[in-house]
Amino acid sequence: MTTALVIGGGPNGLAAGALLAKAGLEVTLLEAADETGGGTRSHEAILPGLLHDHCSAIHPMAVTSPALRSLELERHGLRWLLPDIDCVHPLDDGTAGVLLRSVAETARGLGADGGRYRALLEPSVRHWDALAEDTMGPLLRVPGHPLLLARFGIPTVLPAGLLARLFRTPQARALWAGVAAHAFRPLSDPLSSAIGLGILTAGHAAGWAVSEGGSQAIARGMERVLRAHGGEIHTGVRVTDHAQIPPADVTVLDLDPAQVAALYGDRLPPRVRAAYQRFRRGPGAYKVDLAVEGGVPWTNEDARRAGTVHLGGTLAEIAHTEREIAAGRMPERPFVLVGQQYLADPSRSVGDVHPVWTYAHVPHGYDGDATGAIIRQIERFAPGVRERILGMRVTRPADFAADNPNFAGGDILTGSKAPRQLLLGPRPALDPYATGIPGVYICSAATPPGPGAHGMCGAGAAASALRHLGIRTEACPSA
Repeated sequence: MTTALVIGGGPNGLAAGALLAKAGLEVTLLEAADETGGGTRSHEAILPGLLHDHCSAIHPMAVTSPALRSLELERHGLRWLLPDIDCVHPLDDGTAGVLLRSVAETARGLGADGGRYRALLEPSVRHWDALAEDTMGPLLRVPGHPLLLARFGIPTVLPAGLLARLFRTPQARALWAGVAAHAFRPLSDPLSSAIGLGILTAGHAAGWAVSEGGSQAIARGMERVLRAHGGEIHTGVRVTDHAQIPPADVTVLDLDPAQVAALYGDRLPPRVRAAYQRFRRGPGAYKVDLAVEGGVPWTNEDARRAGTVHLGGTLAEIAHTEREIAAGRMPERPFVLVGQQYLADPSRSVGDVHPVWTYAHVPHGYDGDATGAIIRQIERFAPGVRERILGMRVTRPADFAADNPNFAGGDILTGSKAPRQLLLGPRPALDPYATGIPGVYICSAATPPGPGAHGMCGAGAAASALRHLGIRTEACPSA
């Protein structure tokens, strides 16, 4: 029987393994940690029964992912849940930019900017199912829907700060800036609009969903698919040398490029090894999980019903903050993301004590204490929140890296999303998943289409492996 080995059990390693097993291969997955999931895990971080997501938390890109749809995770226990309001970006005057599932309803709330918002997003949202196949994969290939992709792609090349000039109101500009800031890049960079437009389009198509029972439910679903098709999973197995790798017909690596270079050394073609060693890392995340009695008392009422709240103030303030972070300087008021997943999934709470998930953008490898800055940003838009906090757990950049080497320096995106790496991944190649060693592929979030719980990096690597084996199947997207 044809065999496959997967090293690393994050969402992409799990997706690759499950898709290869579904295609009929005998799959063995090795994970260094005591459980699979990588960033897609959950834990009782502060109080028994109070469930916090470890890293990946809100999933607008995962719901419509061709990889996850192909795996039919809903048949294996996954259930998507939606908050009343997807995202709110409050301002100091108490107003906010409010993102709803419907493009039309969001546009109505943006007043004078509503028409521009609809014109920017409505055509792509209408065709997102087709667009997802083209946008959530390698760039250097013939698209299935070239005209739709061109319509979507033209504004993505713009700097996010320049695209913000489309809007006139501070609420619309701030809302856009907060979503664009998910790229951890200065808003003045070319292509800094790409990730934001992808999130907005997918979110309007399917909502900013959470998985019932925590993000771990996504990983558990993929585990069940893998095992249902005969695959094996071994945790607590750390592979650090090529000599430790068991023989297999194909090997898929859910590792960042530096780890692949260290693992294979001079077995890699020199140009590939050099590219992997040059791979640039991005800024870090500093995370604070909170147990909050009665929830966060946001000044803006819509924020009290939102699954995600972006704290960064105006467009100008966010542009300054992201520029400082990229330059390695810690701002006094960092951009902070707040997740209130319990609003869609009340099972995560304990009575009237709720899990609030927060992290700030910080410089790569930041070794200072950003806890106070995060709490102050929340207090800025929710006075009195300090008195409601019953407990907290801090995850520093070094903690992210120690738990998951793919997150070196706290870089939870697994690499800078500057233009070249955003478009091409670890190196320019027709097949960005190929390592140059026949039958060996890389599938971490360093590869296209990048970070998230969507599993599409794993699907891309699995498709490349199946083509190498000469196996044609409908079980794997793009194979």
